Amino acid sequence: MTDDLARAATQTSHAGEPALHRGSLASRLNWLRAGVLGANDGIVSVAGLVVGVAGATTDRTALLTAGVAGLVAGALSMAAGEYVSVSTQRDTQQALLAAERRELAEMPEEELAELTAIYVDKGLSRALAEQVALELTAHDPLRAHADAELGIDPDEVAGPWTAAGTSAAAFTLGALVPLLAILLTPVAVRVAACFLAVLVALAVTGGVSAQLGGAGRRRAGLRTVLGGALAMAVTYGIGSLVGRSV
Repeated sequence: MTDDLARAATQTSHAGEPALHRGSLASRLNWLRAGVLGANDGIVSVAGLVVGVAGATTDRTALLTAGVAGLVAGALSMAAGEYVSVSTQRDTQQALLAAERRELAEMPEEELAELTAIYVDKGLSRALAEQVALELTAHDPLRAHADAELGIDPDEVAGPWTAAGTSAAAFTLGALVPLLAILLTPVAVRVAACFLAVLVALAVTGGVSAQLGGAGRRRAGLRTVLGGALAMAVTYGIGSLVGRSV
C-alpha cells in the first residue's frame, strides 16, 4: 500500500494525463498566451498608427511607409524586450540550479531532509514523505529538488531566442491585419474597413486569451475590442486635426 502511494505521488494528476507533464503543459499555455497578447499588441499599435495617418492624408505611400515602419519597429522592440526579460529569467534559473547541484553534492543528507519536510508540509505522513523523497532522489535528485523547492524543470529552462522570435512573429502577424486592411481597400472605405477588420481580430484574440486564462470570453473580448476602438478613434481624430492644420 505504501509503495503504491509513493508511486502515485510521482505520477501525473489523473489517468487521462499520462503523456502530459503538468509543468510542461502550463509552460506551453504560457507561451501561447504570450503569443496571443503579442498579436494583440501588433493589431492595436499598427492600427492606431495607420488610422492616425489616414486621418491626415489619403496618400497610399505614406500609409505603407508608416505601417511598415510601425510593424518593423514594434516587432524588433517586442523581440528585444522579450529577449532581455527571458535572458534574466534564464540566468536566474541556471544560478538556482547550480546552487542546488552544489548543495546536493556537499550536503546530501540535509537536502534529503529538506525534501522530506516539503512533502510533509504537503500533507504526507512522515514515513511516506521519507520514502517518496528517497525514491525521487534515487531516480533524479536534481529534478526532484528543482521541482519541489524551486518549481523549475531542468529540461525546460527558458530560451531567450525562442521567446524573442515568438514575440516578434506574433506582433508581425497581428500588425498585418490593420496594414493590409487599410492598404487593400478603396480610399472611401479604407478607415471603416480597417476599423472592422481590427475589431474582429481583437474579438478573436481577446476570446482566445480569456479561454487560455480561464476567464469569461465575452467580457474579455468586449474589453479588448473597446480598448482597440478607443485607440483608433483617438489617433484618427489627432491625425485629422494635424492634417488640417499642416
